[in-house]
Amino acid sequence: MSDISASIVRVEIGPNPPDRLDKALARDVPEEASLSRSRITRLLAEGAVSRAGLAITDAKARVAEGEVYKIAVPEAAETHTRPEDIPLTVVYEDADLIVIDKPAGMVVHPAPGSPGQTLVNALLHHAGDSLSGIGGERRPGIVHRIDKDTSGLLVVAKTDRAHHALARQFEKHTAERRYLALCHGVPDAADPRLHGVRGTSFEPGGVLKITTQLARHRTDRQRQAVTFDGGRHAVTRVKVLETFGKPPALALVECRLETGRTHQIRVHLAHAGHGLVGDPVYGGRRKPSVAALGGAGAAAVTAFPRQALHAATLGFLHPVSGERLSFDSPLPADFQTLIEVVGRQSS
Repeated sequence: MSDISASIVRVEIGPNPPDRLDKALARDVPEEASLSRSRITRLLAEGAVSRAGLAITDAKARVAEGEVYKIAVPEAAETHTRPEDIPLTVVYEDADLIVIDKPAGMVVHPAPGSPGQTLVNALLHHAGDSLSGIGGERRPGIVHRIDKDTSGLLVVAKTDRAHHALARQFEKHTAERRYLALCHGVPDAADPRLHGVRGTSFEPGGVLKITTQLARHRTDRQRQAVTFDGGRHAVTRVKVLETFGKPPALALVECRLETGRTHQIRVHLAHAGHGLVGDPVYGGRRKPSVAALGGAGAAAVTAFPRQALHAATLGFLHPVSGERLSFDSPLPADFQTLIEVVGRQSS
């Protein structure tokens, strides 16, 4: 019912259209145009949408079946962010998306405190020629983020179409995200203390479920805090994979996200009393036990320079083909070495 000619997208409204123009255009625009509803709304405001030669700017305008609209889509503008030749570990790439295994220490997106040396700078250099434009700008589409000092997998869109399709999966919590973390103590169902922590419960198999709201900290706007009044719903499931120390003082845990909030794993495990090793914000000032871990193990824990958190598995449906994709990343060298050192006292 619709076709694309050069930079003009022709849209014919189909049967039973939504009650407003922006919704109708978003429904009936051809998929290959890669125009999201938010982009269509901006183009309407810019006077780029017309019917019978007359510009239409009212996103709430009524529509009727059979009406034909033309959308003048400008070429994607060049981004102001500069490309930088930074090595990347590319796990998968095609015309629509790219999966990166991010090293610890790399910021994902430029910000006032980190204008360069970010993943976006590196992607602009690596894939700049294949970026068709996100929201009208030739840039990679950041679908989700992981913290600067967290290592592991993330997917980035190369087209508007892929960006919005992937974003919907993350919003609906259908994307698979599995993290590995090293935490203080052992989240054990036999620990009576945990049963008294609000928002925690145990599921079959000894899986710790943490369910709270998360919001910005009242006094430190760079931090997140657990709340039960307001904030955003957050659910994390934690399974112990291995313990370290005699008696056990640390645990390698698998964390699966039902939701994906800022700092979610770090905040939730700290709330449960099992802050991550090396976490300078939420880990507390816990000193590792020399008696349990040995001198070398305790020293390695104290010296670990970042939160011991790794995005190990990422799975999602390809936004165009619908194929199920799943990727795994091994622990990076620093994390693996830490595990080996603290494990010696346990063997």
